[in-house]
Amino acid sequence: MEKRYSEMNEFELKQEIAQLMEKARKAEQLGIVNEFAVLERKILMAKAYLLNPADFKQGEVYQIDGDPGSYFKIDYIDGVFAWGYRLSGGQPQEALPISMLQPLTTRLGHN
Repeated sequence: MEKRYSEMNEFELKQEIAQLMEKARKAEQLGIVNEFAVLERKILMAKAYLLNPADFKQGEVYQIDGDPGSYFKIDYIDGVFAWGYRLSGGQPQEALPISMLQPLTTRLGHN
């Protein structure tokens, strides 16, 4: 039986991420778009469990990784998910894995 990400330790999570990345690379090379997308989401979820949810603050705005120019304001954190809104407006509240969120100071410091 497979372990849930929440039950894995750091070493197991890193091994899982490496295996998923390899599978995703192969799926991309073979042009299997659906499988690649599923594997990318699994990687994001596994990476979320390597982060500390307490590092993500309610009311703060974060850059959405992989979506330049998109920002997300956190209403609250539930486990490894940040619930809130995209600043582009007009969209309902949604949950993103915290691994998708990058602090603005990090992004601004590299420009």
